[in-house]
Amino acid sequence: MHSTQIYFLSFNLFSKSINLTGIIFVLILCYKKTGLTMNYKILLLLLSLVTNIFAQGFLKVDGKKIINDNGEIILKGIGLGGWMLMEGYMFKTSEFANAEYQIKEKIIDLIGEDKTEEFFDYFHQNFITEADIDRIAQWGFNSIRLPMHYNKLTPEDQPGVYLEKGFKYIDDLLNWCEKNELYLILDLHAAPGGQSDEPISDYNPNKPSLWESEFNKERTINLWREIARRYSEKEWIGGYDLINETKWDLGNNNAPLRDLMIRITEAIREVDSNHIVFIEGNWFATNFIGLPPAWDDNLVWSFHKYWNENSQSAIQSYLTLREQTNRPLWLGESGENSNVWFTRCIKLMEDNNIGWAWWPLKKIESIAGPLSAKMTNGYKKLLDYWKGSGSKPSQTDAFNYLIEQVDQLKLENCTYRPDVIDAMIRLPIDETSFPFKDHRIPGRIFFTDYDLGPLSVAYFDNNYHNIGREGQTVYNTGYEYRNDGVDIEKCSDFITNGYNVGWIESAEYLTYTVNIAQTGTYKLSLRISAMNSGGKILIYLDDSPLTSMIDVPVTGGWQNWNTLNYGNVELPAGIHKITVKFFFGGFNVNFLEFEEVSVKVEDDDLKLNFNLEQNYPNPFNGTTTINYSIPIDTSVEIVIYDSTGKRITTLMNEEQIAGKHSIIWETNEIASGVYFLSLKSGQGNFAVKKALLIK
Repeated sequence: MHSTQIYFLSFNLFSKSINLTGIIFVLILCYKKTGLTMNYKILLLLLSLVTNIFAQGFLKVDGKKIINDNGEIILKGIGLGGWMLMEGYMFKTSEFANAEYQIKEKIIDLIGEDKTEEFFDYFHQNFITEADIDRIAQWGFNSIRLPMHYNKLTPEDQPGVYLEKGFKYIDDLLNWCEKNELYLILDLHAAPGGQSDEPISDYNPNKPSLWESEFNKERTINLWREIARRYSEKEWIGGYDLINETKWDLGNNNAPLRDLMIRITEAIREVDSNHIVFIEGNWFATNFIGLPPAWDDNLVWSFHKYWNENSQSAIQSYLTLREQTNRPLWLGESGENSNVWFTRCIKLMEDNNIGWAWWPLKKIESIAGPLSAKMTNGYKKLLDYWKGSGSKPSQTDAFNYLIEQVDQLKLENCTYRPDVIDAMIRLPIDETSFPFKDHRIPGRIFFTDYDLGPLSVAYFDNNYHNIGREGQTVYNTGYEYRNDGVDIEKCSDFITNGYNVGWIESAEYLTYTVNIAQTGTYKLSLRISAMNSGGKILIYLDDSPLTSMIDVPVTGGWQNWNTLNYGNVELPAGIHKITVKFFFGGFNVNFLEFEEVSVKVEDDDLKLNFNLEQNYPNPFNGTTTINYSIPIDTSVEIVIYDSTGKRITTLMNEEQIAGKHSIIWETNEIASGVYFLSLKSGQGNFAVKKALLIK
C-alpha cells in the first residue's frame, strides 16, 4: 500500500476534523512533492472513502449489521459512568456507601439538603464538559454510552413530572456529540425501584424493586416514551439501551424481562420509529434465555463482558443468538482489566463485526481508564470521617472539600493514561511498538517508561490480565502509573520520576526505543534495589546482547537504592531498541543511564543530503523533535499543517548553515490529530512527514 493511502486510512481513527478540501490538498501535495505520477483511480477511490466519513444518518439495523447512510458501522464507544449515576467504587466510598442514595445520605448528613443540591448541580455541570467530548472524539471513538438515573429526569415522588434540568444535561451532551460526529446511546442504568439487587441500579432493599412493582414498570415505560418523544428526530442519538444489567430471579425463561422490554419498545414506537432499541439480557446482560424471537425490526442484542477469556468460545452463545434472530450484537459494556485484556477483547469483537463501549471514562485514582483524578487531602478527610477514623469536618469545610474533588475530575486536571487509549484504539489493528517517552542517549531512561505496544513486543510480564481463574494473581500488583501487566509502584529514591518497576519475575522484559546521538562508547549504570541475591539482567541492543549477564547485588531493602556500574558499551548512532531482560527476578529497578565516554565521527556524517527525518517520538504527546539536514548554506522553512491543509504554525524561516539540525515542536495548545511537517529549502527542495499527536 502506498504511504499516501495509509495517511488517509488512518484519518478515520485519529481525526474528526478532516474536510474534503484539506484531504485534496494533502493528497496532491504528497504526489507533487514526491515526483510521482498521479494515479487517478487511486485518487477517486480515496476521495470516495473520505466522502463517506461525512455522510452519516440514523443508526439502523440491517439484518445482522448496524448501518448508517454510509453502510455498516462498528461502534467504538466509551461510557460516561459516574456522571448521572454515582457508583461507590468510582468515588472510593464502597466501604460504607455503594449506591448513590447512600452516598447522598452521607453528604446530606454533613452539609444539609440545600447545600447537597448545590453540590450535585456543580458536580453534574463539571464532571463531564464539552472538553471531555472533544477529547473522546480526538482519541478515535465514534460513540458514547450515557448511563442515566431515572430520578435525574423525573422526580421519585412525582410521576409524570419531568425535570428540565436533567434533560438539559442530555441536550448539552448531544450538542457536543453532534459537533464531533459521535453517536450518543442513552442507557437507563437505574430504573425506578432498581432492576437488580446491586448498588449499580441504586437499589434500596427497603423499597419495591422494578420487578416487584407494576407502578415502577409503568414509570419506566412512560419515561422512555418521553425520552423518545424528545429525541425522535435526532440523528446523532445512536439508540436507546432500555435497561442496564438486570439481575433478578425472573424464572427459567425470563418472561417478565421480555414482557417489559416489549412494552417499552411499543411505547417508544408510538413517538419514534427512527432509533435502535438495545436489549440486554438478565444476569448482568449475559443471559438471553427466553428473550428471542426479536419483536422489533430495529433491535440489537446488547451483552456485557468482564473478567473472562477473550476467545471465540467465550462469545459463542451471543453469536448463535445473532444467527438465530438475524439481529446485530453490541458489547454495551466492558473494561476494568488490563491493557492486554482490552486489546484482545476489542480485537475479538471487531473480528466478529461487533461494536463495543468501554467502561468508564474517568474515576478517582485509577490506572484502568483513560482519565484518573487525584484524590485531594480534603476529600480524604471526608472518607476518613465516613469510615470512622477521622473527625467530622465543619459544614463549610465539607462542602469545599467536595467541590475541590469535583474540580480534580475536570478533564484539564485529570491524569491522562495514553497506554489505555493505545490499547483500545491502535493495538487491535497495529501490533507494533512506539516510544512512550523520548529516550535520548546519552541520558537517563526510567524503567517505567517502556514502549507503548503489545505484550511480547513492548514488554513481557507473567501476569497480564484477569480472566476469573481460581487462585489467579492480580495482573498489576502495584496499580500505579500504567495499566499493563508490568508491576509499578511509587518510588522513594532521591532520583525518580515517582515510580519504579517491582515484583520482577524471571523471564520478564522491557523494551525501549532510543535515539542515540552519536556512535561511540558509553558508560552504563543501573539503579536497583534488592532484598535478596540471585537476580540477573541481560541487556540487548536490537537483537544482539549489549552486555554480559549482570548480577544484581543485595541492597538491604526494596526501597534501598544502589547504583550498579556495569562499565562501557559501544552504541551506534540512530534509532534503536534496547531490551532489558530479567533472567532471574526478585528485585526492583528505577532507571538505567548511559553517559558519553567518547564518540566516533563516521565518514557518512560528512556527506550531507537534504533530508527530513521522521519526528521523534511519533506518535507523541506534548513535544516532539524534528531532525533534518541541508547540504549547503540556504534558507530553511519548516511549517506544520493540520489534516485539513491549514497552516498551524511556522517553526523555522531563516538562513542556516550546512549540516545536521534539530528543532523541538511544542504542542501545548494544539488538539490531538494527524499533522504534516514540511521542510523547504531555498534551492526548492521539499519534504513532508506525517506526525500523530495523541494527548
